[in-house]
Amino acid sequence: MAARAVSPKCRGLIHFAVFLWYCFILNANCSPELTKTHPGVRSYGGRWKYLTFLNMFFSGPGKLTTLLVNIRDFLFTILAFPLGTFVCISFWTLYVIDRKLVYPKYLDDIIPLWLNHAMHTAILLLVLLELYLQPHRYPRRIRAVLCLALFCAAYLAWVLWVHHVSEIWVYPIMAHLSPAGLALFLAASALALLPLYLLGEKLSLKYWTKPGTQKKKKK
Repeated sequence: MAARAVSPKCRGLIHFAVFLWYCFILNANCSPELTKTHPGVRSYGGRWKYLTFLNMFFSGPGKLTTLLVNIRDFLFTILAFPLGTFVCISFWTLYVIDRKLVYPKYLDDIIPLWLNHAMHTAILLLVLLELYLQPHRYPRRIRAVLCLALFCAAYLAWVLWVHHVSEIWVYPIMAHLSPAGLALFLAASALALLPLYLLGEKLSLKYWTKPGTQKKKKK
């Protein structure tokens, strides 16, 4: 498939608009009203223990780092795309199975419906939009996998530390699992990021590689 070019001016305007959207969502998420009523936000670790909140920081700043190509590409390829896709898929899968496992009904009175979709649905649309707008250089696969594994290890350690200190689980599903089930769940969640990273790499190469280029490289 031939690469479809978007003019730099148009791309810059869209990136700026998306950055403003992230700022708006962060402001809404950090509002005093939500902070006072959300029990998870007021407990140990605050918002920083939620993968959804962390992912917004990996995705948003990348829109204004066009000149810093290496930082932009690192944020998008290794973190923003796989994490954003994982957040959307895992959240709504658990929500459909049993919403109490991830998003208890009382949160409907705390978090507006539009903000819930902004954090857990729109994020997938935005990473796909970024993939369409901007070609990204993917690092060597072994380096990307190591970086992703390092992030997973750090985040899982943070989740376990939050539970150790405060005796609360970041996500409700964890409280329903046995130690073996919890270990399996955490391992499966971490491993799920690898195929999502590879999916982003494949989509990007398929979309931005000119016809015949891949064949020439194989030779």
